[in-house]
Formats: sequence, C-alpha cells, structure tokens
Amino acid sequence: MKIAIVHDYFTQLGGAERVAEEIFRMLPRASLFSTVAFEDRMPAGLQGVPVKTSWMRHLPLMRKYYRSYFLLYPLAVSSLNLSNYDLVISSSSGYVKGVSASRDALHICYCHTPMRWAWNFDGYSAREAINPVMKHALQGLTFLLRQWDVGASRHPDHFIANSRVVAERIHKAYGRTAEVIHPPIDVDRFQPNERFDDYYMLLSRMVSYKRLDLAVEACTRLKKKLIVVGTGPHLKYLESIAGPTIKFVGRAPDSEVVRLAARCRALLFPGEEDFGMAPLEVAAAGRPTIAFRAGGATETIVEGVTGAFFDQQTPEALMRTIESFERQDWSPSEIRAHAESFGVPVFRQKMSRFLERIGAPVGDMDLKAIQERIPASYGIDPALAGGIATSS
Repeated sequence: MKIAIVHDYFTQLGGAERVAEEIFRMLPRASLFSTVAFEDRMPAGLQGVPVKTSWMRHLPLMRKYYRSYFLLYPLAVSSLNLSNYDLVISSSSGYVKGVSASRDALHICYCHTPMRWAWNFDGYSAREAINPVMKHALQGLTFLLRQWDVGASRHPDHFIANSRVVAERIHKAYGRTAEVIHPPIDVDRFQPNERFDDYYMLLSRMVSYKRLDLAVEACTRLKKKLIVVGTGPHLKYLESIAGPTIKFVGRAPDSEVVRLAARCRALLFPGEEDFGMAPLEVAAAGRPTIAFRAGGATETIVEGVTGAFFDQQTPEALMRTIESFERQDWSPSEIRAHAESFGVPVFRQKMSRFLERIGAPVGDMDLKAIQERIPASYGIDPALAGGIATSS
C-alpha cells in the first residue's frame, strides 16, 4: 500500500508541523508532500526526510513573502501528483485538503482549522496595519478563496479536528462532521521542578491575533516579571509598550524553553487559539496557565486545577485574574497528570483506532501494536482530556 502525507507548507515551526511530524512517525514508509518546505524550518523528526514540493519553491523571495503568495497555493496544491497513492492524509490549516487523489484512494484530512484569514478575515485583519483600499481588495479575494475552500472540503472522505471548537467550525464552514483527536504533546521533554521563580511566561509566535499585548501591558502595570519567548512581526510593537519588568529572549533553544517552563509561576495565554499546545507543554512541567476563556483552552485547561481563566480580552481582566491566581495553591503533580492525557501515546492510540475503524489501507502496519494501554494516572477527567468526540 502506498501512503502520502501532505502538509500545507513547512515555512515555520508550530503545532501543525508537530502533528504532521507525529503522523509521519506513525507511518514512516509514507511519502511526504508539501507546497513548499524550508530545510531549517522542518520539525526535528522530519530533518533529512525527502519532501516532494510544488513549483512554488522557485518563486522569488519565497522565504520572506510566503504569506503574500496566498492566492497561488490552490494552484500549487492541484499540481501535486498523488494519483498512485492508496491512502492520503492531509495536515491542513489552509489548502492541502483540496489535493486531488485517486478515485479509489482514501483521503483523511487532519484539520487544524478552516483557513482563518478566509473565514474570519475581519477578526484576523483587525489588528494588522492594512490600509482601507488594500483591506477592501483583500475582502473580495478572500470571498473567492472561501468559495474555493468549500469545494476543496469535498475532497476528503473523513475529517479529523484538533479540538471541538475546530470541529464546530468545520461543520459551519463545510457542512462536514469531524472526529476530534487532540494534537500530541511531547510531555517527556518537560519535568516538574521542586520550586518556581517569580516570573510569568509567554511562549508564542509574535503575531497580533494572539493578543500578547494584553499580557505585556498587564504585567507592566502590575510590575510583574514577564519573560517573552518567541519572535515574529509583532515583536517591535510589543517591545514598544513593555515596561522594565518585561524581558524578551527571542527564539530560545529547546533546553532553555524547558528550563523556563519548569521555573515560571504560570504561562499567560491571552489569545483565542484553535487548540494551543503551549499550556499543555507548560503543564507537563507542572506549571499552570492563565488563559482567555475561549477556543481550545477551554478543552485543555481544568479551571482551578491546571489553570485559571479571564473572561474579557482587556488588560484589566487579566490583571484581576493574575491577582486572584496568586492567592491559590497549585499541585504540580495534578497538572502534570493532566498533560499526560494529551501525550504522544494517547494521540497514537486514538489515531490508530480511527484508522482501523474506517478501514484505512495501511498495508502491513500493525495498528494493534500502536494502541498502547494508557496508564490509569493519565488525566484528571477523560471527558476533558483528549477524548474522541464527533461534532453534530
């Protein structure tokens, strides 16, 4: 049996790329496809793996302007030749759900979200510096992109969503039902520390929709120490509003991220994310998260046990929650156990069960061998911690 794994683009390292990496680890004899792939931005587990890419890799200044070529990705996806494959698994937050496979092939789309810039353009662009003329033109183009996306959503035989929130978006945008299998968290990277230091942490790409400005402003006003890990186009603005208690460390090596996560007071998570791996990674280090009550965070954080929520995206609301958070004791062992319920073995078990149930042509792959028994200590509440569900 011939298997293809197709990812939108390997242009940055994030949660979607880690999901593609883990699917490939489950199916190591698969062929890997993408519209474009930069070697230095591939996940560690995919370093050295051959990637079959499209003609887009030859476009000028692609590394810098890969987002600006957004109208060309549908054409690039249609140029990928998957006619000889029996099973196609697409990892998509944008385009590759629309890849053309053989009529006899089974196509499964692991959807990280329907493309945000097309389906929520107003929200996505609200905090970007786009002049009115350009914004009006982009609104027309995103309408056309939505039309293409609806057509592309008919290609997969099955959808998997990374959260119940995304399953609901898939149903609303495409009229399709999605199985929910949460992304894998590499909990073994992190270990709880016996003590924590007096600082909060941001761990994120610096983009406006993640609302990192709320955390920077709240900690500045409260005079709380905040360590900001990550880089991106919004970094200069965040630096401009930061007070003396805010420290920017840029793109830190993995060992430093692990150390900072284990010693922080809590992670701040002020945006609305489709899923959001960072709170669970920090939870694997035994530390809680303070998050905006929306999106995937509502599925991965147990209020009062593994973290706290604030209900309005304002610095004042976050400040009030920080102050109440500091009056509560938190159990690193309980927080760690919750993170384990989203670990790689859990992801593999649920993916393999799903593939087995739908009769996926995986050749001589032993699905039973992958279905490892999850220790009883994994998770506080199975209903909250990564359970398989179906949207209606």
